[in-house]
Amino acid sequence: LSGLDPRPNLMDLTPSEFESLITNLFQKMGLETRLTQASRDGGVDCVAYDPRPIFGGKVVIQAKRYKHTVGVSAVRDLFGTVQNEGASKGILVTTSGYGKASFEFADGKPLELLSGSNLMYLLKEHAGVEARIVMPEDWKDPQPDMQD
Repeated sequence: LSGLDPRPNLMDLTPSEFESLITNLFQKMGLETRLTQASRDGGVDCVAYDPRPIFGGKVVIQAKRYKHTVGVSAVRDLFGTVQNEGASKGILVTTSGYGKASFEFADGKPLELLSGSNLMYLLKEHAGVEARIVMPEDWKDPQPDMQD
């Protein structure tokens, strides 16, 4: 994280740089992390282990640099991955936000939905990085996912 511009625009990072940033952030937050290999990540960008007894366990993390709201399908996919991986929690991190259906689906499940503002706060608090999220005019989300 120390090699980054002091006020980086998260939208200027490559997908792998963004995933590395997220992995490093969770490491700074006390998790043991490992970046997954892009070709066979099964939708998981980072696998982390929370070493705390009782509360801890395996955590799967997915990062999405999106301009538009992340659709509920991405939240459903993450929940399926949590179950398939035998993880205790799933965390979806985005530069944008989530709609009502996403929060309703995640309610009562071991899922955390982190929006762009949550991400900027955590980067500042735990990594000392004052990130920005400035969308380029021509930004296109990787997979248009317009459901709320």
